[in-house]
Amino acid sequence: MRLRKFTTRFVTTTSTVVLLAAAAPLTAVGATARGHTNEQGLTAEPMATWQTDGIVWTVAYARGVVYVGGEFGTVRPPGAEPGEDEVARENFAAFDATTGALLPCTHSFSGFGNAVRAMKASPDGKKLYVGGSFGAVDDTKVYSAVALNTADCSLRKDFHPGASATVRAIETTGNTVYLGGDFTRISNHTRNRIAAFTASGELLPFKADIDQGVSALLAAPDHGKLLVGGDFHNVNGRAEQALVALNPSTGATVTSFPNWLPKRSSVKSLARDDSNFYLGADGRGTGIFDGRIAGRLSDGKMVWKDVCQGATQSVLVYNGLLYSGSHAHYCGLTPGGFPDGPRRHFLVQSVRDSRILHWFPNTNEGLGEGVGPRSIVMADGILWAGGEFTTVNGKPQQGLTRFGSGGRSSAPLAAPRLAAKSSGTGKVTLTWRAAWDRDDAELTYRIYRDGALVTSIRKKSAEWDRPDMTYTDSVTAGSRHSYTVTVSDGENTLPRSPAVEATALAAKRSAGAL
Repeated sequence: MRLRKFTTRFVTTTSTVVLLAAAAPLTAVGATARGHTNEQGLTAEPMATWQTDGIVWTVAYARGVVYVGGEFGTVRPPGAEPGEDEVARENFAAFDATTGALLPCTHSFSGFGNAVRAMKASPDGKKLYVGGSFGAVDDTKVYSAVALNTADCSLRKDFHPGASATVRAIETTGNTVYLGGDFTRISNHTRNRIAAFTASGELLPFKADIDQGVSALLAAPDHGKLLVGGDFHNVNGRAEQALVALNPSTGATVTSFPNWLPKRSSVKSLARDDSNFYLGADGRGTGIFDGRIAGRLSDGKMVWKDVCQGATQSVLVYNGLLYSGSHAHYCGLTPGGFPDGPRRHFLVQSVRDSRILHWFPNTNEGLGEGVGPRSIVMADGILWAGGEFTTVNGKPQQGLTRFGSGGRSSAPLAAPRLAAKSSGTGKVTLTWRAAWDRDDAELTYRIYRDGALVTSIRKKSAEWDRPDMTYTDSVTAGSRHSYTVTVSDGENTLPRSPAVEATALAAKRSAGAL
C-alpha cells in the first residue's frame, strides 16, 4: 500500500505529556537497594519508547540522535494505542537518544518499495547514509540511497547514487561508503550487489562479483578487510557461502571461510571489537545454522560458534558482551543456554566463550515475517531495538523499544505460593516453586512466621528452570502458625504470598504417662 506524503510536524503538547506519564513505573512492587544480581548491566524492563504503526527494519545512532527506518506511516507516544495521538512519519523518524523524545527531523521516503532498509552514520557522525527501496525523498527523485546532514537533518545534494534494486547494508569509513544489497547497477555502472563511493558520492573502482544479495557489511581497514555477509554462494568466481572478506580498495577476495555456514544459511548482521568479528545467521529448512559465530579479524580463524536454533537478525558488541536480536528457541548445548521451548527474542553472550548471560526481555513475533526484533543499536548506553513486534514483555509496544542500565530492573515473575504441613514433632515444612526474573538469575526468598521474618534463602532460577524449594521451621510442639513468603531480586520485592497455616505435631506421650 502506498503511503501518503507527509509534511514536517513537531511533537504536540499532548504527546509530550503522554511520554512523561509513560515513563512512570508500570508495576506495583516494593524496592530495596540490596543484593541486585544483574550480571550484564542492562535491565530487562523496557524504557518508555515511542511506537510505529508498522515495521522497523533499521536503527542507527549519531550525535545524540537515534534514527529509525522501515515501513510505517505514523509514530505514536509510549502507551498510546494504535490510532491515538499519532504523528506523521513516512518510513523515517528521529528520537533523542537519552530522553526518547520525538524530534522534528523528518523526511518522506516513498515510491518504489516504500521502505528504508539500512542506515549508517559516518565515523564523525556528521552524515547519515540511508538505503532501502524508495524512489523519492520528499519531492526529490532518488533511487534507494541518499545521505542526510545530521546537524540540520537536511538532504545532501551530493550523494544520490541510483540503485537498480534494494540497498540492504551500509558501512562507512573515513573516506569510503560501501553499499550492499540486491542491485546489479548503481550510478549507471554495473556493480553486482556491492559498490563503494567517496563520502561525496563518487563511484570508486572497487568491484566484486557477488551472485546473490548482500545483507551485512563490516569494515576492518586496520586489518585490510571489508567483511561481507548475505545470501550468496559465489564471490569473484569462487564458492563463498554467505561470508567473505574483500580488499577494501579493490574488491578482491582476501579471506574465505570454508565450512563456516551450510548452503541454506545466510549472514544477516556483522559486528566487531578490537580483535574479533561476530556474525548473526539465518537459515531455512533442515541442516542449517542460524546462531552466532565469533572469528578473529587478523587471520579469519573461528573463535567460537554457538549451537542455538532460531534465526539471528542483528548483533552488536558493547562492553565486552555480544547482544543479539533473534528468535532463539533452543540453546541447550551452548553454555548458559536453555532447552527447546518458547522463542526468546533477545540474548546477551560473553564474547570470550559464547556463554549466555541471564538477560531475557522478550517480544512477540509481530508483523510481516514474524521474527520479532530486526535491528539493534547502542546509543549513549541505551540499547534500542526495532522490528516487527507489537508487544514487549507481554505488554503492547509496537515496532520500537529500548533498555537502559539505570532505573528499575525487571521484577520477579510467577510469585510463589506456599504449602505447609507438619513434618514431625515441633516441625513445619514449607514448600513452594521458585519464581524467575528476566534480568537476575538469583532471587532471595524471605519466610515470615506470624508476620516475623524467620529466614532468608537465595536460589538461582530461570523461566525454564524453576526448582521446587523447601524450608523446615522449628517451633513449639503443638503450636499453630501462619506463614507467608516474599521474593526479591535485590531491587524489586513482590508482595507477600497468601498466608497458609499449619500446626506442628505435639510431643508423643510416654507409655507410662497418666
